[in-house]
Amino acid sequence: MRIFIRLLILFSLAVGLAIGARFNPGNVVFFYPPYRVDLSLNFFLCLTLLLFVLVYFLLRTLVATQEMPQKVAAYRKNKRERDSNKALREALKALFEGRFGRAEKAATNAINLPENAAVAALIGARAAHFMSQFDRRDTWFSSIESDTSYKTARLVSMTELLVDQHKAEDALAAVKELNASGTRHIQVLRWSLKANQQAKKWPEVLKLVRTLDKHHALHPALSSRLRELAYEDMLKNQSHDADSLRRVWFEIPASDRKTRFVAFTGATFFNASGLHDDARIIVEKALTENWDDRLMRVYRDACSSEGAASLLTQIEHCENWKKERPNDPELALTLGVLCFKQKLWGKAQRHLEQALSDAVESRTVREANLKLGQLHEALGQADEAAKHYRLCAIATMK
Repeated sequence: MRIFIRLLILFSLAVGLAIGARFNPGNVVFFYPPYRVDLSLNFFLCLTLLLFVLVYFLLRTLVATQEMPQKVAAYRKNKRERDSNKALREALKALFEGRFGRAEKAATNAINLPENAAVAALIGARAAHFMSQFDRRDTWFSSIESDTSYKTARLVSMTELLVDQHKAEDALAAVKELNASGTRHIQVLRWSLKANQQAKKWPEVLKLVRTLDKHHALHPALSSRLRELAYEDMLKNQSHDADSLRRVWFEIPASDRKTRFVAFTGATFFNASGLHDDARIIVEKALTENWDDRLMRVYRDACSSEGAASLLTQIEHCENWKKERPNDPELALTLGVLCFKQKLWGKAQRHLEQALSDAVESRTVREANLKLGQLHEALGQADEAAKHYRLCAIATMK
């Protein structure tokens, strides 16, 4: 419809000009002695229009010729940008597809454009890392060290890849540089946590776990396990000194001290330091929260103190627990061992035999037979003692 209207307007103008030219009697005279040129007005107007078109065309040609170098340069620049952007997209696509050789090659093409150089270098570094080309990865990273706008991206990527390579110290150096620049976002804290874990710097691990827990950035199971490993290392380093061991123990939050692993670890180290009363208290508090066979084993070791009162207290606790868990072999074994220590021969034999009948694990069978052998030996029953020692040896060989 628009074309029809335009054609109609064009035809109307043509008709109007034809009619106007037909009834235009005017003329134009150019006089330059001794010459004289007479032209009709219509012809003069046509010549003027033709001259205008010719001059305009010549001027446009001259301007276009002058602008040609800039246009060629702009075309080449645009082509370079298109090629670089296309290569960058291909590099990203290949990286996500796991085609790392192609990703690095495309990144090499994309780096030709300065605006894409830093991103292409990060892609190339990742691709080289996943191909185990660590020297080439470091070369990619070093190529953008001077670009301050990508400093955080470079350091975070370096931290992640160095942690993946298990180069904890180098990763922590990158984290330190990040922290110096004030960057402490969640992902950096996660990589820092892994690096410190690999370096076995458990105090730092504990700090980072607490920080990440505040932001709900760690799975509860992982958080709990890392805390346990950190507490174990802290207690292990202080196990030779009673006072420092107690100090470290009470630095652990009360809620964590009652967990199975932490209580077991703490009681084990207290027993190793000869602090059996402390170990016994730790186990008794932990068992009120969660029952665990390992705690019963370490509770047996805590009966080494010479005081009869502490043994009777332990026996009383075990008898109370036995009302709730009458068929627990570890509890029966513990009660039998405690009664044996207290020289309650009848009760000791009854509980040890119950532990032997209910036992599933070979270590429980082995220890119950050993204690029964010692019991019968103390009572002068050599044949029975030999029988249980033999059964203990058989259980040890299984």
